[in-house]
Amino acid sequence: MTRRLIPPERFHFARTLAPLLAPQFDPIGRLSADTFSLAARTPDGPAAIHLSREKSGEIETKSYGPGAEWLAGNADAISGLRDDVTGFPALAQKHELVRQLARTFAGIRMPRTGMVFHRVLRAILEQKVTGVEAFRAYRQIVKKFGEPAPGPGDLLLPPDPAAIAATPYWAFHPLGVEQRRTQALLRAAQVAARLEECADSETATRRLTALPQIGPWTAAEVVRIAYGDADAVSVGDYHVPNTVAFGLAGESRGTDERMLELLEPFKGHRGRVCDLLAHGGIRAPRFGPRMPIRSFARF
Repeated sequence: MTRRLIPPERFHFARTLAPLLAPQFDPIGRLSADTFSLAARTPDGPAAIHLSREKSGEIETKSYGPGAEWLAGNADAISGLRDDVTGFPALAQKHELVRQLARTFAGIRMPRTGMVFHRVLRAILEQKVTGVEAFRAYRQIVKKFGEPAPGPGDLLLPPDPAAIAATPYWAFHPLGVEQRRTQALLRAAQVAARLEECADSETATRRLTALPQIGPWTAAEVVRIAYGDADAVSVGDYHVPNTVAFGLAGESRGTDERMLELLEPFKGHRGRVCDLLAHGGIRAPRFGPRMPIRSFARF
């Protein structure tokens, strides 16, 4: 199926879509300056979508597979074109740095996939480990459980929740995931259907945090992408409280409580402000050694 989209002025194609894929390499998708591909398990079945930005600025979408119609109908949401920034420019005026960042990165929108479990997989794997460890394990799991996606591009579908749920926890150890994160993943896979049917971010957050070993951080990481929730804040993150405290108050260190206090004036777009600080390269000073990179597969 083919569809054409008209993005807003100054729309930044690559930066908008980058959060949908793991850094460096993701078996389920590809991204360049003007093209994007994504394989997905939609409510109507497996599918893949390919976006191409033309010289005119318009975006052509082509989708394949049993879920092609579903992906085509949601292509604008996946591309971030349903992101509602109404009212944010006025909020951004409350802080000079946020105002500057909002103007500089006005072309970046928040995508919304409408698909929950794949993001749950990513978020659980990123719990309490470095990004290098998390993305390495993610790629190995996708290669082990993924299946060829419809259409061109040699993409793999995200793992089927049923296949994950049917796998014993010890089988994930060689893939670089210890028992604690594996158990959280298995529990989420068992109730994946209930998670996918959530109508909104609030319902999804409530169901996610009711699961053992899934807290506010994991839920926020999921709903920010699956529902395009611009207010989702990753409470419990290792870096974000420090970044917010440093960017908004010049404080080298911050707590979750201080972070939420500083973000309160931007209620409704708090997650967007965190993203803008990241896009702007705002980082708190670093003290002490970095967290070591490990491989649970070798333990």
